[in-house]
Amino acid sequence: MTLQQWLFSIKGRIGRRDFWIWIAIWIMTMSALFTLAGSNLLNLQTAAFILVCLLWPTAAVTIKRLHDRGKSGLWALLMVLAWMLLAGNWAILPGVWQWAVGRFVPTLILVGMLIDLGAFIGTQDANKYGKDTQDVKYRADS
Repeated sequence: MTLQQWLFSIKGRIGRRDFWIWIAIWIMTMSALFTLAGSNLLNLQTAAFILVCLLWPTAAVTIKRLHDRGKSGLWALLMVLAWMLLAGNWAILPGVWQWAVGRFVPTLILVGMLIDLGAFIGTQDANKYGKDTQDVKYRADS
C-alpha cells in the first residue's frame, strides 16, 4: 500500500503497526500545532485549517483499521459522537450528569475504540472488506 492509499483511501485494510504509526504522527502534529498556536507563533485560523486537513487522513486510517477488524467504517462515527460530546456545553444538566455526559461517556468511547483498533488482531485472511492487511511502503522503491 502506498502512502497516498494509506492516508487518503478508505478502501483496504491496515494492521496495528500502521495504525499506531498514524496515531503517533497525529499526536505529535496536534501537540506542535497547539503549542505553536498557544504561543501565538501560529495564527489560530491556520491551526484550525491544519486540524481540518488532518481529519480525512485520520478517518481513512481509522476506517481501514475497522475494516481489518471486520467492522463497517460507520463505526468511526462513534469517534465523531465522542468529539461532539466533549465539545458540548452540558451546564444545563445537574451535577454529576455534566461530568458523565461531557467527560465520562466520550472518554469511554475513545478509549474503547483505541483498544479495539490498536490492541486486537484483525481478521485473518480475506474478509468482506478486502484481502489480508497490506503493509504501507514508507519509502519509494529505487
